[in-house]
Amino acid sequence: MQQDDSQKQTETPAPPEETEATAAVEETPEAIEPAPELDPWEQLEAEAAKWKDTSLRTAAEMDNLRKRTAREREEAIRYANQRLLEELLPVIDNFEMGMQAAAQDTSSMIYIGMDMVRKQLNDFLSNQGVEEIPCKGQFDPNLHDAVSQEPSDQPEGEILRVTRRGFKIRDRLLRPASVIVAAKQAEAEA
Repeated sequence: MQQDDSQKQTETPAPPEETEATAAVEETPEAIEPAPELDPWEQLEAEAAKWKDTSLRTAAEMDNLRKRTAREREEAIRYANQRLLEELLPVIDNFEMGMQAAAQDTSSMIYIGMDMVRKQLNDFLSNQGVEEIPCKGQFDPNLHDAVSQEPSDQPEGEILRVTRRGFKIRDRLLRPASVIVAAKQAEAEA
């Protein structure tokens, strides 16, 4: 039987040229059927439409880039002093503590001089777009930082005292206000 199998293999060998040609024809049926030729005018119109679409997309991307760059530049200018102002706030806090100590004698030259400096600081801050965060009414976690709660007859969440002033620069939070918030009487006793 082994001889029969080897004889069958030697009797029916196909030439290599025919095998490759038939394999190529079987794999690509489009090769058998020629693609329909488009009219040269239609080809040019299709190509022109493709390039028009590409140019419109590129123009829109450039316009968006211009707008985004202008917006980023404007924002950088508006908030350029933010870091400086953040570092200045502790100095202002210490100055306010000095003002409270000097307020015992409001007729002294030290108090009068410090009051003039405080007015200049407040003018400087307002010129830079900095404003103090209001600390009246309900606690707002977006603007306030609750450092503690105290039992009170006020409604829960009402701001009782400010321990450190908070500031915003235009629409951004520069530093939240540190506040003490009212708690329910029952919670405080428990």
